[in-house]
Amino acid sequence: MTPPEHLTIRSPEDVLGFIPHSLGYWPSASLVAMTLQGKRLGATLRLDLPGPDVLAQPAAFARTVCTYLEADRNADGSLLALFTNNGWLAGPDRYGSLLAGLQWALGGAGMPVRDAWYVGSEYWRDALCADPACCPFPGRPVQEIRDSTLNAEMVYRGSSVGPAPQEQAAAVLPGSSLHFAAVREAEEAWLAQLDLRRGSRQQFDAVLEVWAALLNRPRGEPWLPEAERDGFLRATLLVPRWRDAVLMMAAAGRAAAEAGAGQFAIFRECRLEPVAPPAEAFGAGPGREAAPPGGTPNSRATETGVPRYGDVLMGIQPAAPDWERLDALDLVFQQLAPSGGKAAAASLTGRGWIAWCRGRGSFSAAYLAQALDLEPGYRLAELLLELVHRGTVCGWAARKEAAWQKFGPDAA
Repeated sequence: MTPPEHLTIRSPEDVLGFIPHSLGYWPSASLVAMTLQGKRLGATLRLDLPGPDVLAQPAAFARTVCTYLEADRNADGSLLALFTNNGWLAGPDRYGSLLAGLQWALGGAGMPVRDAWYVGSEYWRDALCADPACCPFPGRPVQEIRDSTLNAEMVYRGSSVGPAPQEQAAAVLPGSSLHFAAVREAEEAWLAQLDLRRGSRQQFDAVLEVWAALLNRPRGEPWLPEAERDGFLRATLLVPRWRDAVLMMAAAGRAAAEAGAGQFAIFRECRLEPVAPPAEAFGAGPGREAAPPGGTPNSRATETGVPRYGDVLMGIQPAAPDWERLDALDLVFQQLAPSGGKAAAASLTGRGWIAWCRGRGSFSAAYLAQALDLEPGYRLAELLLELVHRGTVCGWAARKEAAWQKFGPDAA
């Protein structure tokens, strides 16, 4: 996440107060590195603090941090925060070599470290100051960060800090067991019909129209339980090419989804009429139209033509995705996951991909791990989790002009 353009930062407490909002949770045992563009905050990176072997020879770790931050091509400085209770209260030397290595590497990369801090559960202090006159032991109360002006401003804007990804319950939303059972029953019934139409171009179009109508729903419109609709949506996610087309359509438009399906030659002759829930069940109806078959308003063709699926998956094309639709898709996936089963694994995988596109690797890893717990060997989840574990950054997250903004580009 990149900070809103008009965010006001006046003190170290403000910087440190922004970090939990940027990540979505208060980190622990973590190194958080932030780029600077003049006096403006840029990208935020969180990594697990390394163990003793790496601390003894931190050069490779420091180079890795540089590689990630260099994705912000406009960065001319950096900030570091070490969230830990291990060692720094008793003596800062535990991470002294790490900080020195990071300072050397980031300085050589044109992003000199301008400030660094230790943040524990009760106290925080300047990591580069050893003068007890201005930085007395054990430090300043963490409550100063929680009470900072910026933290209050973020809360006013609607931001909240939740539990760490690994502490969140796996896709638990309020709902009755009877409703979940009805959704699964509807899913089985729809799947029996859809299996006969997997190669149908007409059915593919019908599936995309249902999903597009949902993504067109006004922001904030409540999600009402509807077993037939949810069963249909979950059944469509069990067809990998349809699942992939939904992801592509949300990010890059209907034309990209259709081109991707054509690229993989999924269509064959089918004489069966397409099936779908009634239009009212998925948001179309009086006063609201479903998406037109030829494309949707969010079509994002590039100068070189319609984006390819692989380029969309990696955040290479289009230049910027349709974040509003990806946010809407994330909410739909959130509603579909609690009924369990392989469709829940597909929903969690979709959420994992969206989180990765947003630059929130910890959340992405948590969603993908949940998906693999539900469905071991789920291939797309495995591939995406490998990207996350390798530290691969989504192309959109690496570019400030394309990166997800929690409060939108017009946040004031």
